[in-house]
Amino acid sequence: MIVVTLVGIGVVMLYSSSAIFAYDRYGSTTFFLRRHLFHLLIGTLLAAWAMSLDLRRLRRWSGPIFILSLVFLALVFVPYLGKEVGGARRWLKIGVFTFQPSEFARWAVVLLLADSLSKRRFLLAFLVAGVTCGFILLQPDLGGALALGCVSMLLLFAVGLRLSYFISLILVSIPALYFAIYNVPYRRKRILAFLNPWADVKGYGFQMVQSYLALGLGGLWGVGLGQSRQKLFYLPAAHTDFIFSIIGEELGLVGTVSIVILFMLFLWQGIKVSLRSSDSFFQLLSFGIVTSIAFSACVHIAVVCGAAPTKGLPLPFISYGGSALIFNMLAVGLLLNCARDRYFQGQKI
Repeated sequence: MIVVTLVGIGVVMLYSSSAIFAYDRYGSTTFFLRRHLFHLLIGTLLAAWAMSLDLRRLRRWSGPIFILSLVFLALVFVPYLGKEVGGARRWLKIGVFTFQPSEFARWAVVLLLADSLSKRRFLLAFLVAGVTCGFILLQPDLGGALALGCVSMLLLFAVGLRLSYFISLILVSIPALYFAIYNVPYRRKRILAFLNPWADVKGYGFQMVQSYLALGLGGLWGVGLGQSRQKLFYLPAAHTDFIFSIIGEELGLVGTVSIVILFMLFLWQGIKVSLRSSDSFFQLLSFGIVTSIAFSACVHIAVVCGAAPTKGLPLPFISYGGSALIFNMLAVGLLLNCARDRYFQGQKI
């Protein structure tokens, strides 16, 4: 019911935030809405399919699924297959279909990590996470690689890896992060804009300032559904990376806090499923699913509120984004599958 509520809010807010832009760009106010509903239908069907799977059999296929995800990640660099947008090759085009392999890879990694860590194969877990993050970083997508790395670290923490290992990993990663961020001009400018967006209001700080204005205009109760001013070509990516800003403007603090509470409830219920599962594989799989979705939501909200540098990460179940929505719904189906009584230790949620 939490996911259904979030999806319902997403449909309404997506149409509200994208209608004017869609009409200007494509001549139809429902262009993004229709595509979003189509992706939602596919995601719902995949979720229903995932609920009916035998997860023990799926576990045996975790290795081949991971290898397939690496193949997809590699294919984005092949001419005529990989689609380049804004200087990044993050999309794979097969016929009329376009999807983002990193979204598939994220859940493939969670599945394989749940299997390998349940067998205490830590070296394999490090290798899986490291290779996948490397492929994503080459696209280039530093934010996606960091998100996957953080979720992998949470799974390692869940199985009781020593704190000294985490400290070592962080220390080893600092030089690499420095060169990946500070030595790349546009990433360095994003960091500087995050620290002081008002110093470059018409440049790299523009999106952040417009997000502040949207949240500020909303006040406590908002300006009203459909009445946003910032979506009128002021705030870029209003229906994707900054949809939370439009929610804040139209529904106010009440609306944004409600979204945060829904994601907190989702995290709480998911962790309950993890704690009551009868096997370490199901515990880690459900924990990985719920923390990955909650982490994406947390980063999106942090970016919109100015608590993190700008990163193109959609708000799960709400933002427009075909691949993210489809695979998030598939992951929810797997989570509901983990919540079946047959995987519990005689307890009910």
